[in-house]
Amino acid sequence: MRKIETEMNAAILNNQDWKSGNTVVTSFNGVSHVFLFGNKIAEVGDNFIRLFDGGHQTATTKSRLNAILAEHGAPGECVFQKNFEWFIRLWNGTEFFTTEFRNSMKLGALPADLCLAG
Repeated sequence: MRKIETEMNAAILNNQDWKSGNTVVTSFNGVSHVFLFGNKIAEVGDNFIRLFDGGHQTATTKSRLNAILAEHGAPGECVFQKNFEWFIRLWNGTEFFTTEFRNSMKLGALPADLCLAG
């Protein structure tokens, strides 16, 4: 994990505002909002993570999202690319599954069976 991503995760964990280079974390009402080049790429609360691509499915965006998932998601969850399309590997409480990455997808807020049904 890059130094900037370690610092970003510390700011999220401590619910602090932080900025370094192209990455910004702002905290409001217990939710950390993460921006890359001014585009929102994540919201992290006590019991959820919401992921965005910020309009740019780049290696840097994917790296930041994977750093967030590694620190605040379930172990093994990640965003990856195959044939120019983004996918996400998620833990549903019983097993891992892979699905297409959807902008604004929210992880962790609903029981796994409700997430899979929607």
